[in-house]
Amino acid sequence: MKFIALFLVLSLVVLMAEPGEGFFHHILSGIFHVGKMIHGAIQRRRHGMKELEQEQFDRDRADFA
Repeated sequence: MKFIALFLVLSLVVLMAEPGEGFFHHILSGIFHVGKMIHGAIQRRRHGMKELEQEQFDRDRADFA
């Protein structure tokens, strides 16, 4: 019951915001920002894995020489 009341109150706050305040713009820009951060973290992790694999390859290659 508390969740429903909280949801209704927050919904009213969102709906009562004036369009000129740009409230939805802040929400959307925040969502895009989070998406870009997640994408960057995934790319950094992939790049780090490639470097790690290259270092391992170089070490293995040096052992055979």
